[in-house]
Amino acid sequence: MSIEIKKEVSLGTVEQRMVYESGNEMAAYAAHQINYHIMGYFPISPSTEVAQFLDLMKASGQHDVVLIPADGEHGSAGICYGASTAGGRVFNATSANGYLYMIEQMPVQSGTRFPMVLNLVCRSVSGPLNIHGDHSDLYYALNTGWPIIMCRDPQAVYDMNIMAIKLAEDPEVRLPVMVASDGYFTSHQKRRVQTFAHRKDVHAFVGELPAKLGQPDVLDRNNPITVGPYMNEPDYINNCYQQSVAMYNAEKVFERISREYLELTGRDYPILDLYRMEDAEVAVFIMNSSSEIIKDVVDQLREKGIKAGSLAPNMIRPFPQKAIAEALKNVKALTVADRADSYGAYGGNMTQEVKAALFTYNNSEIMVVSRVYGLGGKDFYAEDGHAMFGYALDSLALGHVAVPFDYHGHTAGDPNKKMERVLNPMKFEDLKTGLITVTKNEETGMLNVKIPPLRALTKKPKRIAPGHGACPGCGIFSGLELFFKGIEGDIVSLFHTGCAMVVTTGYPYSSHKATYIHNLFNNGAATLSGVVEMFWERKRRGELDEYNLKDDFTFVMITGDGGMDIGMGPAIGAALRNHKMIILEYDNEGYMNTGAQQSYSTPMGHRTSTSNVGKHQGGKLFHHKDTAQIMAATNIPYVFTGSEAHPTDLVRKAAKAQWYAQNVGLVYGKILITCPLNWLSEEKEGSTIISAAVECCFFPLYDIEQGVTTITYNPEDKGKRVPVADWLKTMGKTRHMIKPEYAESMKMFEDEVERRWVRLKAKSEHEFL
Repeated sequence: MSIEIKKEVSLGTVEQRMVYESGNEMAAYAAHQINYHIMGYFPISPSTEVAQFLDLMKASGQHDVVLIPADGEHGSAGICYGASTAGGRVFNATSANGYLYMIEQMPVQSGTRFPMVLNLVCRSVSGPLNIHGDHSDLYYALNTGWPIIMCRDPQAVYDMNIMAIKLAEDPEVRLPVMVASDGYFTSHQKRRVQTFAHRKDVHAFVGELPAKLGQPDVLDRNNPITVGPYMNEPDYINNCYQQSVAMYNAEKVFERISREYLELTGRDYPILDLYRMEDAEVAVFIMNSSSEIIKDVVDQLREKGIKAGSLAPNMIRPFPQKAIAEALKNVKALTVADRADSYGAYGGNMTQEVKAALFTYNNSEIMVVSRVYGLGGKDFYAEDGHAMFGYALDSLALGHVAVPFDYHGHTAGDPNKKMERVLNPMKFEDLKTGLITVTKNEETGMLNVKIPPLRALTKKPKRIAPGHGACPGCGIFSGLELFFKGIEGDIVSLFHTGCAMVVTTGYPYSSHKATYIHNLFNNGAATLSGVVEMFWERKRRGELDEYNLKDDFTFVMITGDGGMDIGMGPAIGAALRNHKMIILEYDNEGYMNTGAQQSYSTPMGHRTSTSNVGKHQGGKLFHHKDTAQIMAATNIPYVFTGSEAHPTDLVRKAAKAQWYAQNVGLVYGKILITCPLNWLSEEKEGSTIISAAVECCFFPLYDIEQGVTTITYNPEDKGKRVPVADWLKTMGKTRHMIKPEYAESMKMFEDEVERRWVRLKAKSEHEFL
């Protein structure tokens, strides 16, 4: 079809170019043109791509932004705060529970008045877990003291990111600014977008660095400052007042910046986006991506003679109270559509704030209907827009609002469709076979384990049913089931967020045949600790007698996909408290569940979506995290490593782990598993690749029992040790490392593998090391 170029291209005074990109790509594109100093980040869908795109551009030398992968969102917020105090420009992106995890840091940054820009790619807040777009995370941001500007499409994402840094650094504002867009709608939607053609024009618009404007800078040795002091009551309220003044200043400053931007680019972003509101009698207030759809509905209603209009804010902090009241002065009925609920408040946050605006400006006549819609990424179509207007029109016809608050688009529960159990509980007798025996050597205090030939264990039922949604060749479930073959009796499992969790629990189905709990990346160990201690206390009080338990549960936490980065703190806490449980890490060397970003378990030089390979970068820049050794330092009774390539060894260690977890305290195990999709390897080669990782001593097999290290498989003694390069060439993500141009990185990686192996051998030879 033909294109009306005047409608597609905005005219301005600056040279522009047209691209075809998504919202996430445009956030990254704006950041690379601004050329921020620092981005501290942690992957979470759907915002993860922002860091990925920046890293890809970094690998090809398109910008100088230093990308710092944090151990979690709380850490990423701390990185950004520290960097902002040091006088440069700072950028970040997050979503949903990731934002909630960093939220403690948000008022610190605004309360001490250090500018930065955070892209919130809006997504449902768990639980239950949902990764699709709504505004439940955005509504948590309303009271953090950050100006919040809104983006209805990828063009707005680009433009608002350019304007956001200028707003944040304005002397009348000097606050961190949030740019909010809709996850999986705007973030992944491809659209034509106009951009500045030249970086110099972006810099000319944005202006000088804050330090040159006299703003605080901890690196200015001639002007030492104290950041974030303890304040008593009189000083603290004054500080908050000054922050409040700065927030309200942000509205007029944004209006000034948007006028400048209009002149440069031809694109206009007023505080309030009004559509056919000049004589509207019924209207809908709605935000971001849905606000474009509602305009078509307005046009359709106008064709029927209905005086309809819509309004959508481009800024919600500060809330454009006066502008909204003015826009609605002639409206008789209004539906406020909230893409999140403020549970118990009879309306979402926008409903309450719109009502407050009307009340403040003496409008008590308008009938306001509140509807919560689109939760969990539920699509918003034109017919939903008609329904929103229908609620307002019904009120007009009745002369009052019949149902002031309700949800739109939900399905009422049907008692006749109650879910029924598909699989019967596994029989204890099938789980407790007696084929595995564990005895304690009274002289040494160590355990002796006898296991039958592995074929004898195949009759034990699988604890995870077939039919899950894992990728072909995924090593998680072969590794987990092999480990579970060594566990006798009943288990209660907790899974961190990750591939193993996501692919086994798509509601209303579950692949778990034993009791299963989910908690987020960071807090699984603490959660299972609570379950463990409740079990023992209820058992002590005799409250579990009716359950006819034939044996004690074995409690197992499964973590992976980088879960021992963000989850390491609670895991160490559980270890120090020595709860009777097992933490089992499946190590696939990255955040595979969010798209193969680097984690601290990613080895040096390996390619991921945030450690790309190019002429300016050769994969991950630092060495991998040795979680087994870290946990061993907590002096827990048993630590082990294992692999499916050595099945007898893993089953034996599982039996030991169960004994210690039931009788002594916490156990930590780490198994290396393949991820063919993101390792860029053949599905059928999983066991071969894992075997090569063991044979080259990158992933040695050992256990640490009561502080004594034993190497359980030594490839040198077997005459089977192979060069590290033999392992690396089996995977597409690492083949570049054996090329001459990456020789320095390869040498550093080989040296680190050897250093860790030699140190492990020394520990195995001297029990007190």
